[in-house]
Amino acid sequence: MSTTEISSRKRIGILGGTFDPPHVGHLKLATHFAKLFHLDALLFVPSGEPWQKGTGITSAQTRYQLTEAAGIDLARAFLYLKIPTQIGIDRIEIDRVGPSYAIDTVKALRDRFGSDASLIWLMGADSLNSLPSWNSWNELPNYVNFAVASRPHHELETNGNAKVKELLLNHQTMDPSALENQAFGLIYIDETLAVDLSSTKLREQLKTARNSIEAEAIPSQTLKLIHNLGLYQ
Repeated sequence: MSTTEISSRKRIGILGGTFDPPHVGHLKLATHFAKLFHLDALLFVPSGEPWQKGTGITSAQTRYQLTEAAGIDLARAFLYLKIPTQIGIDRIEIDRVGPSYAIDTVKALRDRFGSDASLIWLMGADSLNSLPSWNSWNELPNYVNFAVASRPHHELETNGNAKVKELLLNHQTMDPSALENQAFGLIYIDETLAVDLSSTKLREQLKTARNSIEAEAIPSQTLKLIHNLGLYQ
């Protein structure tokens, strides 16, 4: 492959999740991988109907607003750090009727960006460990690459899931630049970023010790919106 072909390939990062609420860990992961992979664009994809999360989820529209607010803080960080990656908050799952399946999302994004673009799904190690529970999970590498950030207490090395081990055996690469130059089918595990934040724990903290939430845990614009809307009380 020529240098021209490599440089002309679009690199799109995809960060899906419930974002109930989005937290600084999401922004740190996004920033790290935007720099590492020289992403042209980074899409936050709030889930519409997060079928694995049970009941009590904040409405999709409100979670979309919270993610938009987090995107403002991220855009300011990118400007300060001189990261040229464009940021988008995508309604693809919110506007789609029915449960939010990643397989439907990656197929639609592949159609949108074309066969040559490198689509890189960003996730934490806990999400990779649970990947075999996702709908049609084994088809996902046919559409996207995966970039996985380590998380405390979610070590892949000690995970006994044979399906995940087989997935890594077939798709893992140690070279992050390989994801820039290949459209799909690779998994890169990054051990340099470890973020120990949880939306579930933050919701509980907002309910029980609202004034003790640290500004370092929730993006400032998101926290402001949470207070304005009276969420998580």
